Amino acid sequence: MTDQKQWYAGVDWASQSHHVFLTDGDGRRIGERVFRHGGEGLAEMAAWLTSTSGAPEAGRIRVAIEVPHGPVVETLVERGFAVHAINPKQMDRFRDRFTLAGAKDDSRDAEVMASALRTDARCFRPLAAADPVVVELREWSRMAEGLGAERSRLTNRMREQLWRYFPALLELEDDLGAAWLLDLWETAPTPAKAARIREATIARLLKRHRIRRFDAAHVLAALRKPPLAVAAGTTEAASAHIDMLVARIRLVNRQLRQAHHQLDALTARLIPAEETEPGQVKQHDVEILASLPGVGRIVLATLLAEAFDALQRRDYAALRSLTGVAPVTKRSGKSCIVIRRQACHDRLANAVYHWARVAIQHDLNSRSKYTALRSRGHSHGRALRSVANRLLNVACAMLKAGTTFDPSRATQKTPC
Repeated sequence: MTDQKQWYAGVDWASQSHHVFLTDGDGRRIGERVFRHGGEGLAEMAAWLTSTSGAPEAGRIRVAIEVPHGPVVETLVERGFAVHAINPKQMDRFRDRFTLAGAKDDSRDAEVMASALRTDARCFRPLAAADPVVVELREWSRMAEGLGAERSRLTNRMREQLWRYFPALLELEDDLGAAWLLDLWETAPTPAKAARIREATIARLLKRHRIRRFDAAHVLAALRKPPLAVAAGTTEAASAHIDMLVARIRLVNRQLRQAHHQLDALTARLIPAEETEPGQVKQHDVEILASLPGVGRIVLATLLAEAFDALQRRDYAALRSLTGVAPVTKRSGKSCIVIRRQACHDRLANAVYHWARVAIQHDLNSRSKYTALRSRGHSHGRALRSVANRLLNVACAMLKAGTTFDPSRATQKTPC
């Protein structure tokens, strides 16, 4: 019979050093040591775990850690260790086994994780080496989100300055980061210059940016509305501020376009070049998810980057929890309270919110469900979470069947 003996290690990571606690299958302490963060320190940690335990192979050592990503996890996974992640909140509950006073230190936390992994492995999530494309996609997705937030901050500051001295520009475009509006401001940065500009100049600008919502006369009439009476120096100060903001907005716009291009390219790379089963037409996960109503570039990239493992497992329950659409029920005696789930992945929760929001505009079934929930007194957010819950269920069913969404069936109502 093959010896299936296993060892359990807990790693309490930190920015400067990592505390490691090692036990055997019976919970007896084998060793404990601190390793500095760095290539040499992490390599030494892996070698120490193998040599101290005496394990014939690294896969026999199961390692518990709180953070499911980063260089510590990547080093251990690459060397063949069975790495498992635990939620910090669950980790805090396991800590109560060892101390009732709430005391906390690195050594105890490492011991708690090793012990919990040995006795309650079901509470941990096994980690595996991530697909390199998914790693890149996750980073670019997060960069795109950060750039979008930065763009909103800059345009809000620009809006505030225009409101001070030149509110006429605000009537022309809601998106102050639009390229044509930035060019328009540079052409007429103040009401005085707007009064002298020619209609032909505005016409050429609109033609260059392919703006057909209104003509040059309309833009010129808006710019030449009676200006605000402001204190001396206000116009010069505000326009100087906007001049610096415009340069930064243009840079963010370029970087955002680059990020979106990378998201499209990386998403396409997740589609295999050849079918695994020749002669059979089988849709890939990316194509299936992209076919769902409400799924665009950002939502698709976020789902693939942040929930790739759950999508690969077609784990509907895990997706509900990660995205925050699964409510939390607190039942005790005769009382039963259902509240919104707060412990979820923020980026996924935001993605499915917009997924559902767009879906109710284009999908009849989603719209019908949303309308029915609102008529029963549900709030806008709660109704959208219910719509998202249905869409996740549909997505998992489609992924299991390997079929894309059929728009022709969108006219068939389904029960709410």
